[in-house]
Amino acid sequence: MIQYKMRKSAYFTTRFWALIGSAFFIFSNLFASLGAVESLTFRLALTKTLESRETALDFYQGREFLPIWTGTDAPSQARRTALVRALENADTHGLPKYKYSLNRLLALGRTAKSQYDLGILEGQMTLSFLRYSADVHTGLVVPKKVDKNIFRKVNYLEDEAFLNPLLSTDADQFFALLPPQTENYRNLLAARQDFLSVLKAGGWGPKLIEEQLRPGEWGPAVVALRNRLIEQGYMENTLSDRYGKILRSAVQRFQKDHGLSPDGVAGPMTLAELNVSVKDRLKAISVAMERERWSNRENWLDQPKSERQIQVNLTDFSAKIFDNDVVVFETRSVIGANDEKRRSPEFSDRMEHMVVNPTWNVPRSITVGEYLPELQMDPFALSELTLIDPEGQEVDRFDINFNDYTEEDFPFDLKQKPSHSNALGLVKFMFPNVHNIYLHDTPQKKLFSREERAFSHGCIRLHQPFDFAYALLSKQTSTPKKRFQTALDLGEENIIFLRQPVPVHIIYRTAVTTPDGRIGFRRDIYGRDAQIFLALQKAGVVITSNQG
Repeated sequence: MIQYKMRKSAYFTTRFWALIGSAFFIFSNLFASLGAVESLTFRLALTKTLESRETALDFYQGREFLPIWTGTDAPSQARRTALVRALENADTHGLPKYKYSLNRLLALGRTAKSQYDLGILEGQMTLSFLRYSADVHTGLVVPKKVDKNIFRKVNYLEDEAFLNPLLSTDADQFFALLPPQTENYRNLLAARQDFLSVLKAGGWGPKLIEEQLRPGEWGPAVVALRNRLIEQGYMENTLSDRYGKILRSAVQRFQKDHGLSPDGVAGPMTLAELNVSVKDRLKAISVAMERERWSNRENWLDQPKSERQIQVNLTDFSAKIFDNDVVVFETRSVIGANDEKRRSPEFSDRMEHMVVNPTWNVPRSITVGEYLPELQMDPFALSELTLIDPEGQEVDRFDINFNDYTEEDFPFDLKQKPSHSNALGLVKFMFPNVHNIYLHDTPQKKLFSREERAFSHGCIRLHQPFDFAYALLSKQTSTPKKRFQTALDLGEENIIFLRQPVPVHIIYRTAVTTPDGRIGFRRDIYGRDAQIFLALQKAGVVITSNQG
């Protein structure tokens, strides 16, 4: 992963302090001079300002219109300071700062001359606060509106869920806890600042010539490769123009961090990844931050609790088991092909059991869309599959004229009995869901040697399914391998239940980070991140620099 030294974001920018000096203290002093603000004119102005936000208005009515921002007490002052700081630095989260109207709030503070003006200011501060809080907490765009295969349940909160905790929590702590509290999000924040610095400095220079470079070669192309790897933190400075051991090791580290086979050869895919622009990397980071916000916790004032979970990153072609946020098992995966009907969806569920020696009940879409045409051409085809009538009885295929049927009226199902050649292999891992997606073994082992592995009908195939099963069972038996092999040796379909269901998250991340803050990237295989960034742009997001 790009090994730039991660720097902490400078929240107290020069401009922030200028704003504080020029306006913040001015209207802070004005609040004190105006005295009590519970007057009718304050209420009328606040009501008018919030008339389109009924839930926020109900909040104020419940507290008899006492202000939360424009009071003269210390908590109000602390909230004002924290709000201005948050809005001034909204773009560090990749959010469109103009949306939160900070300059307008400061202007209202400078010109306020009456309690009516303060009522308007109070309402506008609340509206800005609610817009910012919702965006930084759960994102700017709605996942399902971007792509129909993103089934991410976002924990959208009502206005009171932001306003009430604001009153009962330290203001600085409240705003600090609004964004996702994950290590990944914090690393993405830092990475964004680093990449902005690179962009400001002019980027990584001219594109590399995308021709294959191998160890032992030398010349200008090797020098250009060397310099790019130095710029991205994979090598120490050197004047060598030869593709030696040090350069090969740097290429391998880059390849590992970018989901490429670490052969140490700078082939077309490696050079293409090295040529991706800083701006495009920033787009990936912006999308990854938005995706993190979609998954923010419902009980957001609580610190995240670690637990066992399974994570399948589609762009990474991997499946991992985490215990206490530490990867305890990882294997390669094959995912859905990049076809409208076969792309793997994104969603979360809970794994409940595994089926050893599974029967493959062929999905209806495959039966009529792919296999029926084959059977119409040759009824002897697909001999490994059994024909099942609507009553669940096996049917002799030779008694059937497949050409008498169409996709709409074909009355039979197809299934494949347990065997080593079964399409599901010898085990499948079940987390019942409406998408009919699961993890499973496969007899097609050669596919795992490919760099990009999008070949399935949507389910996730595992390279090491037995070891995956052992890792899952290790939590409930001291002899997981024996437990699994005993079931396997029966040769017939049987189920092993997990005593504790395990959360499964099928995700899609093209910008990935590690706990030590390093960042790498994956290909946007389904084009989903491009769609999300387009939606973010329409919502006002820019990535060329921090705005303001």
